[in-house]
Amino acid sequence: MIRNKNVTLLRVLLAAVLALTAMPKAHAESLIVEAESFSKRGGWVVDQQFMDIMGSPYLIAHGMGVPVSDAVTTVNINSGGTYHVYVRTYNWTSPWTTKPGAGAFQLSVGGKRLHTVGQTGNRWQWQKAGSVRLKAGKTQLRLHDLTGFDGRCDAILLTTDGSLVPPDDASSQDAFRSGINGTSLEARDAGEYDMVVVGAGVAGMSAAVAAARLGLRVALIGDRPVAGGNNSSEVRVHMGGRLGVGPYPRLGQLQQEFAPRREGNAQPAAYYEDQKKMQWLQQEHGVSLFMGVHADGVTMDGARIASITARNVLSGERLRFRAQLYADCTGDATIGYLAGADWRMGRESRSEYGESRAPERADSMTMGASVQWYAVESKSRQRFPLFEYGVVLNDSTAERVLKGEWTWETGMNRNQITEAERIRDYGLMVVYSNWSYLKNRLPERRDYANYRLSWVAYVAGKRESRRLLGDYVLKEDDLVRHMTHEDASFAATWSIDLHEPDPANTVSFPGNEYKATTRHTVIYPTAVPYRCLYSRNVDNLFMAGRNISTTHVALGSTRVMRTTGAMGEVVGMAASLCKEYGITPRQVYFYHLDQLKRLMQKGVAKEGVKPTQDYNEGGWLNNPPTIK
Repeated sequence: MIRNKNVTLLRVLLAAVLALTAMPKAHAESLIVEAESFSKRGGWVVDQQFMDIMGSPYLIAHGMGVPVSDAVTTVNINSGGTYHVYVRTYNWTSPWTTKPGAGAFQLSVGGKRLHTVGQTGNRWQWQKAGSVRLKAGKTQLRLHDLTGFDGRCDAILLTTDGSLVPPDDASSQDAFRSGINGTSLEARDAGEYDMVVVGAGVAGMSAAVAAARLGLRVALIGDRPVAGGNNSSEVRVHMGGRLGVGPYPRLGQLQQEFAPRREGNAQPAAYYEDQKKMQWLQQEHGVSLFMGVHADGVTMDGARIASITARNVLSGERLRFRAQLYADCTGDATIGYLAGADWRMGRESRSEYGESRAPERADSMTMGASVQWYAVESKSRQRFPLFEYGVVLNDSTAERVLKGEWTWETGMNRNQITEAERIRDYGLMVVYSNWSYLKNRLPERRDYANYRLSWVAYVAGKRESRRLLGDYVLKEDDLVRHMTHEDASFAATWSIDLHEPDPANTVSFPGNEYKATTRHTVIYPTAVPYRCLYSRNVDNLFMAGRNISTTHVALGSTRVMRTTGAMGEVVGMAASLCKEYGITPRQVYFYHLDQLKRLMQKGVAKEGVKPTQDYNEGGWLNNPPTIK
């Protein structure tokens, strides 16, 4: 991460010093192989969700209890000799049990299987897999999954230096690996654009295309291989919210061009039409698409973002993007955070904004992340391994279900940024533990004998983390009293839908809940101020998505995807005015609000597209409330 702060620079220099002290002797041969670079990944999949926490993307053996096929690659060994082999991995079940971990796997080097790794330790670390005698030339590496339970491999180190101890801490990884392999950490110039949009969920897609259709050159950066965010086949949450309402009914209609036709959470992958979304973006003139690219650095020029640096998830190549305007659509407000933008996370106190649904005292509670899943019936008996790694179930607490939707929600009482991997992992834990109990322990387990897990998400569906602060903070009163503002823009249509730990689940799993419940406060569709869509202290930063300027309570309404798509369109429209007049997002509000209103009235969606977004619209008040 690059920030123009002395403390951060000091950390970078310290990491470099540590890396240099860990470098092999001059006469030694050493090589690091990034797991995500394997030429054939087999059944292993790339997981990049936690790069900012543990320092790298990695391969995960997500077999849902069935060992996945080998990942294979070939490397060149410059000099023959005895090589000591290390694997950077993580015993992911360690937070909940001291028994050997569930994610065991082995590495083969040159046909020799080494020791099992992934079962010990309690953090991301380099584990020694053994030693092997290698000849100069081509050598094959193989990752052998032993369990199907999410073993993970970040990288492999081969070295003839028996005294080399690779550093475990995340901050040292880049410098250490570049020093070993002789690769550069310098970023290649990826071009200059009118606006750079980071995050390719519904909000980012909408912001990028809206801006492009109004004449801007836009770079859209997404860190997954597919677009759509929570509406992709990786997470499988259906679109929510209402279109065609509010003072600007054309806002949000862009989604009719790319959004899935079918509704439902945790449905087969085809329901979410990943390819349709990708083709839509690829065909849009003015949008340069960078998928599988993770933005992790910001350089500042005073109160303005000067550039963004990012890394290709598979190749590791670093890129620098330059623009006059930036839009943070990351969900986690990553760009705003790196730029030093003001932000909040957690629940405000009831007194701060006079919100009836806020707690008496401020706290760190957030809505959680869901790991969805479903099982399917087969014609024959389907076995599932006994999975007991710290989540203790019994006949009363086991969930007798074949599908887990949004209610399977974890991490509400944990930090959704720094503990994101643990939160996701706990979601996996409870799914596997529950299914194992149904298959192996439940008295009526015969009822489940022919069922098998067909899909379990390994990408968690987040609802809340950081929220960036704009010139206006949307609050409960704005929504329940249907407050009007001169800069009214997109409409919040969903009820105030705040998730909390299910009290019944709390009884059995206090502090470790994995089920959520909600209470809806139904509202009349209410237009949200434009001032919620730009940073109050970073001059050229927009935001769209669940990270806009709201309280925790108000986020309960604005976070659903059709609403985030509509706010993305507003950002794209405002960006076109910024370019036309050479102004900041704030100056659009002060000097060009009437022009923004005309753009919102007209919209950017194509005419004649058949409307399909009429499902999961949510309840709403038929008439606006009377303000007393």
